[in-house]
Amino acid sequence: MSPHLRHPLAIAALGIAAAASTLLGSAPAAAHGFSSTAYVDVTAGEQGHVRTKLGLEYDLLVVSAADSGHVDALFREGTAAFEDGDAAAQAAALDAHAEPVVGYVAARLSVTSGGAACAPARVGGFTMGEQEGVPYANLLLDWACPDGTGGHEVRSGLFPDGEGFVKGTKTIVTYDLDGHAGSAALDAASPSFSTAQTWYQRFGEFFRLGAEHLLSGIDHILFLLALIAGSRRLREIVLTATSFTLAHSVTFMLAALGLVAVPASIVEPVIALSIAVVAGWHLWRIRSRGEHAVDLASPGHGHFSLDRSGWLRLAVVFCFGLVHGLGFAGALGIDEAWSWTLLWSLLVFNVGIEVVQLAIIAAVFPLLIVLRRRAPRAGLWATGVVSAGVSVMGLVWFVQRVFAS
Repeated sequence: MSPHLRHPLAIAALGIAAAASTLLGSAPAAAHGFSSTAYVDVTAGEQGHVRTKLGLEYDLLVVSAADSGHVDALFREGTAAFEDGDAAAQAAALDAHAEPVVGYVAARLSVTSGGAACAPARVGGFTMGEQEGVPYANLLLDWACPDGTGGHEVRSGLFPDGEGFVKGTKTIVTYDLDGHAGSAALDAASPSFSTAQTWYQRFGEFFRLGAEHLLSGIDHILFLLALIAGSRRLREIVLTATSFTLAHSVTFMLAALGLVAVPASIVEPVIALSIAVVAGWHLWRIRSRGEHAVDLASPGHGHFSLDRSGWLRLAVVFCFGLVHGLGFAGALGIDEAWSWTLLWSLLVFNVGIEVVQLAIIAAVFPLLIVLRRRAPRAGLWATGVVSAGVSVMGLVWFVQRVFAS
């Protein structure tokens, strides 16, 4: 490699490393940003009642309920239990202040039957669970509904942006009610669903949720940018993206359907490491091959025409794709038993992810090809700087997630 190229690239990498370390020093270990997902399982109860089982992020519930009801004791006790990591103490703190907590939830979650409001009542005490390594509080509510023939509607305004604690909260609803079973995704733009809604309305919500998940997940965006930067030909990025898609689709479906379970404490660090490895792969090629980093060593025969390095990279991306699929499933938070309705919802969610992924490739890769042809050195610089920054961020996230697990 030319020393004139190596020296500026090293300076750029160091600059990006410093900036990324400063930027990420106070960032959360999970790179999805300050958002949250609430989970509501809706089933038929006795004598016309509706039963909902809620899963709510514990520390967010404590802060939101305490702030809404001006209950300082809830904040103090709930926060102390959270910092101690004591699940029993967390449940006890919520039970001790059940009235303001349930009041907060009931004011932002509603069930109606035939257009008439159902009245909620708490069933039992709070219990604790976990989603992606984050403590979640479980709450059972029994809704007494008047007679109605128009089906049931669930509306969620849990943890709205206006409270100032999180942004873009999603509420994932799974239901088996009124002879219908399936899932729905609610947010500020689409806050309610009815058991009488059409199949295309339900699937449209999951398509949008998949697209938004990829766009809001900076770690997945950076992984995709690393794939693009390190790809040398159009066929290589197409094959690599296809390999990644197939891999994460398999594990995403299996995990979301409850057939495979891997702890988030393993999945999240490996996702971060995959970002660093894929980006670092291209940096290693620049260091070892210099201006020939984008050349094929010895093109193979046949349709794909990849060299040995290309096939090896394809295999590595496929393996990492399997792990990313587990991350997608964990973010969606559904682990229901197998059903065709749920399967189609998950497929549509996955299609939403893929449409955004392909759109990014279609927008970025042609520009990279043009830059490489018209100014090869500038193209190498650009991909080197991008890969250096992505690699540093991946390593920082890896360390954060390892020590946070």
